[in-house]
Amino acid sequence: MPISRFTISNIEYFYHMFTGIIEAMGTVVAVVQEEGNNTFTIDCPFAEELTEDQSVAHNGVCLTVTGFRPEGYIVTAIAETLRKSNLGDLQPGDRINLERCMIMNGRIDGHIVQGHVDLTGECINVKDENGSWLFTFRYDTGSGHITVPKGSITVNGVSLTVVDPQPGEFSVAIIPYTYEHTNFQSIQQGTRVNLEFDIIGKYVKGYLDTIERLK
Repeated sequence: MPISRFTISNIEYFYHMFTGIIEAMGTVVAVVQEEGNNTFTIDCPFAEELTEDQSVAHNGVCLTVTGFRPEGYIVTAIAETLRKSNLGDLQPGDRINLERCMIMNGRIDGHIVQGHVDLTGECINVKDENGSWLFTFRYDTGSGHITVPKGSITVNGVSLTVVDPQPGEFSVAIIPYTYEHTNFQSIQQGTRVNLEFDIIGKYVKGYLDTIERLK
């Protein structure tokens, strides 16, 4: 996996991360199934700026650019990724949220996003709020993941703030700009989406679970 490089006090650090601020929407041009993997050709506004071995988040899933064709760039999702995300649902013509990994001296306008989808959720309601939209999603409570009021969540790669969290359920408010510039415009009741829960919350929960096991 390609990673960004930065230097602090003459020590080189290697890391790749995203912020959940969608850079552009791409279009799936082709999908080729190879054994358990899917290879995608993606067209997007910044395709000509990409290089091989570069990290790009696709609906929140970090994939490596492996090559180029006249109609776009190429990435491959392995079977494990297809099982844990909605990338296996993609068909030619589908629109996909894209974000290149951040430059480490830039602002984090969203929140820390790893590009590692935890599981998929299902949209169970879309409510028009007369100027915004309230999307409600449901996910498997057996996963152990939680959301908290005003906490961060990544939905299809988009950094969002949690509204009204319930066990196995949460809502997010979508402003017109986000609706117009991401594939939230195509999400409806029954749509499967990628979820990445806040990494800080996951560490805290992991620590508390460890303490509980050691009692």
